[in-house]
Amino acid sequence: MKKLPAILLIVAALTLLNASPLFAEGIPTISIGVEDSTDNEKVATSLKVLFILTVLSLAPAILITLTSFGRIVIVLSFLRQAMGTQQMPPNQLLIGLALFLTFFIMSPIFTQINEESLQPFLNDEIGQEEAFTTALQPLRKFMLKQTREKDLALFVNMAGGEKPKTIEEVGSHIIIPAFIISELRTAFQIGFMIYVPFLVLDMVIASVLMSMGMLMLPPIMISLPFKLMLFVLVDGWYLIVGSLVKSFG
Repeated sequence: MKKLPAILLIVAALTLLNASPLFAEGIPTISIGVEDSTDNEKVATSLKVLFILTVLSLAPAILITLTSFGRIVIVLSFLRQAMGTQQMPPNQLLIGLALFLTFFIMSPIFTQINEESLQPFLNDEIGQEEAFTTALQPLRKFMLKQTREKDLALFVNMAGGEKPKTIEEVGSHIIIPAFIISELRTAFQIGFMIYVPFLVLDMVIASVLMSMGMLMLPPIMISLPFKLMLFVLVDGWYLIVGSLVKSFG
């Protein structure tokens, strides 16, 4: 009796395979191979596929380091810690909000890259090297706008060699790390400003509890509802998101 369900499943599977017209002529197979080719068109297509796969593999790193994503997700994390709501909102929601805010902020740049670099490359109007250089220009302009001169000078000095005379001569390998530490500094500054009102509220609640002799009662249990009420009354999400978007000019 124990083998009866297994036998019924096997009979049902065989019946489905025999009755389905999809498998009447056999199960389709997919094969991937590597072989030599002398056809220029095939070689060009293979290079395009490799280039696209390389870009897709680097897409997460590019999204985190070369866009506004880093500053946004750090500020939202500081906000959650300042409010003391533990895992609310959850990480997935914060990252999703940061991702869509990044797309909103970077949409003019992404549109420019698509129109001036990606589409001409896909239409064989420009080469791979020219497409990469053209796509990098809007990102360089965005990063330079958000990078402090002090941070940029730091990496220029550490790189050594001849000092660039114009900003166009500064290499991307110098701009990218300078942009990252500038974003970290700005994100921590915004996070500090977010922490201040919640810290003041925690101190007031703790002082009131101590004056009432309620030393064993954790202040965070009392201050959390007041923090949530304060955040809702001042329309905190509107202020935080609006300030973040405006901070990128």
